[in-house]
Amino acid sequence: MNSTYIHEVKLPPHYDKAQQYPVIFALHGMGSDEQDMLRLMEPLSSDFIIVAIRGPIVQGGGYAYFQIKSIGNPVRELYDASVQGLQQLIIELSAQYAIDPARRYIAGFSQGGIMAMTLALVMGDAIKGIVAMSGYIPQFVKEEYALQPSSNLSAFISHGDQDHLFPLQLGEDNASFFRIHTNQVTYVPYSGGHHVTPELYAKLQHFLRTDAGVTTEDTKGMIES
Repeated sequence: MNSTYIHEVKLPPHYDKAQQYPVIFALHGMGSDEQDMLRLMEPLSSDFIIVAIRGPIVQGGGYAYFQIKSIGNPVRELYDASVQGLQQLIIELSAQYAIDPARRYIAGFSQGGIMAMTLALVMGDAIKGIVAMSGYIPQFVKEEYALQPSSNLSAFISHGDQDHLFPLQLGEDNASFFRIHTNQVTYVPYSGGHHVTPELYAKLQHFLRTDAGVTTEDTKGMIES
């Protein structure tokens, strides 16, 4: 393993290397850590490999994938480095575990959602779907990155109508941008702020299970992010 990203892998019960499993790469928000997303994705671990990845930058009592100059304006060098580092980790782990290359998902909240959308736009067929909660797509990603999302990409994009950090319009812009690239966009505006509500939690689980062809439902483990 060449990647230096700290991460935790949770395998399904009775994991069998001879099989192939869908995977969720889970990315946290600024000031949080990988354990937060691991708890959030816990109900899906019966059928998915869960990989919770810690941001490389110390931020308050937690971590971040990049720092910002202002809202919506990441420090470009740090942003680029995390995009490259996360791609490398995803590729390395895909070779190390029994991961189905046709069912790789990225789920992220806030900064993690920002990273999830960016990775989906640049990694092509390597990513089947994303859950991007309460984020935005930096303008330099839209204008300067080489975008090659899979035409088969499934995107679940959500945003709270009372989000105090990122206005609802950003969520609508995210959905509109992805609709340019794929017909499989699920946009979920919800009543709430910059956090995961129980209703949203149930919907994102249903989206991931349905898209990956896994039917078991388990809504235990809800936490407020």
